Amino acid sequence: MKKILYALVISITLCMASGLSRAADTAPETQASNEVPLVVFNRTVFVFRGPLMGMSPEKRAERATATLRQLLRSDEAHTVSVKHNPAGQLIMVGDTLAFIVTKADLDPVKEETLEVAAKKAAEDLQKVIGETLEARSFDSLLKSAITSGIATAVFVTLLWILSVIRRWISVKLVDIAARKAEALKVGNTNLLERRHVVRVLLKVLSALRWLIVAILTYEWLSYLLSTVPYTRPWGLRLNAYLLDVIQGIGSSILGAVPGLGVAIVIFAIARFTIVFLSGVLERMSKSENTLSWLGSDTMPTTRRLFSFAIWVFAIAMAYPYLPGAQTEAFKGMSLLLGLMVSLGASSIVGQGAAGLILTYTRTMRAGEFVRVGEHEGTVTRVGMFTTTIRTGLGEELTLPNSMITGTVTKNYSRAVHGSGYIVDTVVTIGYDTPWRQVEAMLIEAAQRTTGILHAPAPRVFQTALSDYYPEYRLVAQAIPSEPRPRAEIMSMLHANIQDVFNEYGVQIMSPHYMMDPASEKIVKPEDWYKSPSKPKKS
Repeated sequence: MKKILYALVISITLCMASGLSRAADTAPETQASNEVPLVVFNRTVFVFRGPLMGMSPEKRAERATATLRQLLRSDEAHTVSVKHNPAGQLIMVGDTLAFIVTKADLDPVKEETLEVAAKKAAEDLQKVIGETLEARSFDSLLKSAITSGIATAVFVTLLWILSVIRRWISVKLVDIAARKAEALKVGNTNLLERRHVVRVLLKVLSALRWLIVAILTYEWLSYLLSTVPYTRPWGLRLNAYLLDVIQGIGSSILGAVPGLGVAIVIFAIARFTIVFLSGVLERMSKSENTLSWLGSDTMPTTRRLFSFAIWVFAIAMAYPYLPGAQTEAFKGMSLLLGLMVSLGASSIVGQGAAGLILTYTRTMRAGEFVRVGEHEGTVTRVGMFTTTIRTGLGEELTLPNSMITGTVTKNYSRAVHGSGYIVDTVVTIGYDTPWRQVEAMLIEAAQRTTGILHAPAPRVFQTALSDYYPEYRLVAQAIPSEPRPRAEIMSMLHANIQDVFNEYGVQIMSPHYMMDPASEKIVKPEDWYKSPSKPKKS
C-alpha cells in the first residue's frame, strides 16, 4: 500500500509540474499576442484576440465572464444559439447576449471561418451550462462518487495483479537466464556471469513495472477528474496530453520507417556485394593466371580492404536515411568522431600504409627467416600495423611496420629452393694455412651438422683478404620445423667447426691476429671433454 501511495504522489506531482510548465510556456505567448481566454467552470469557452467597439480583449473577456456567471446562478437549463450580425456572430444564452465572435478573434494558425469558430464556442458554452447543472445535482455527484470508488478498486486490483505477475515472471526469467548463461561458453569460460545477468533482468523488470504503474496511475487520476463536473476539463486535458504523446511517438516511428527501410536495403546490398567479391577473389587467388598483386598470401588483406571500402560507401549512402541523422545531436556526434579520428589517426594511417606495402610487395611472408635491423628470426605473422618475429632463442618480437619499411630487411628464405633458409658464418684463418684445406674443413663441419642439407651442397666463399688473414664465409641451406632450431643449428655448426679445425691442427685466428704465438692455439682431441664437460655418446 505504501508503494501505491508513493506512485500516486509521484504521478500527481508530475501532472502538476507538467501543467505549470505548460502554463509558463504559454503565458508569454498569450501576453505577446494579446490573447485573452474566456474561462468558465474551468473550461476555456473562447479566446478574444481583437478589440470590439473600443473595448480591448481584456474588457470583452471580463464582460462576458460577468454575464455568464449571472446566467449560471439560476438552475434553469439555458439553450445556447448563434445569430448572425454585421458586427460578427452573436452567442446567445436564451435571449441574453453572452459575447460576440468577430473576424479579429479568429486563430490565424487554424485558418477557420467565422461561422465555425462561433459554432465551436457555442458548443463549449453549452457543455459548461450542462456541467454547472450536473454539479448541483445530488444524483450526479453520488454517481460520480460511486464510479470513482469502482475505478479506485479496479486500480488497486490491477496493481496487485501486476505485482503478482512481476514476481512470477522474475522467477521464470531468472531460471531461464541462469541456464542460458551456463550454456554460453567459449572453451571452459562463461561469456555471461549468472549474477550479472540476473541483476540486469531484475532491474529491467522493475523499470517496466514502474512504467506500467505510472501509466495506470495517470489513467486512474484522469478518470477521477473526469467524473467530477468541475474538474472534468482537467481530466480531459490529461487524456488528450497522453494521446498526443503516444501519437507523437507513433508518428515519429512511422516517419522513420521509410528511411530505415532504405538504409536496410543499402546495407543488404553491401553485404551481398562483399560475399560475391569474396568468392571472386578466392577463385582468382587460386587460379593459375592470377594477378601479380593477388595471391594466396595477399588475398585475406585484399578481401578486408574491399569489405572496408564497400562498408564505408554503404554507410555514406545510408547516412541521410538513418533516423535522427539530421538532428543537431547526430551532427555533433559525427563532428566529435571526425575530430578524434583526425587527431589520432596519423600514426595509425602510417602503420596501416606500411602494412599494405609489406603485404603487396611481399617483402616477407609468414614462415620466412629474415633480419630487420638488429633483429632476426622467423616471421610468424604480418599484420596491418605490426609484424611478429620469433627469434632463434624463442623470443617473440613485435615490430612496427613503419620501422620495417624504413630499414634494410634481409630475407634468408628467398635464396633457397622450397622451404628453409640460409645459414652462414665467418671465420678468419692465417695465410700459412692452404685455402683449399680451410674450405674442405668448413664443408666437413657443415656436413656433420644435423639440419643442414647436403643438396644443395654447402659452399665456401673468400670474402676478404685482410692484412693478417683471409676471411672465409660458409653458406649452407637448412630446413627447420620451427623457429627455435636455427639457433641450435648455428650453435652445432660453430661447435663442429671448432672440432674439425682442432682435429686437423689448424688455428682459428679470430678475432685479431697480431703475431705468431709461441705454440699453436689449438685444442687436442684428448682435451675436448675435460671436466665439467661430458663425453659425447657414440
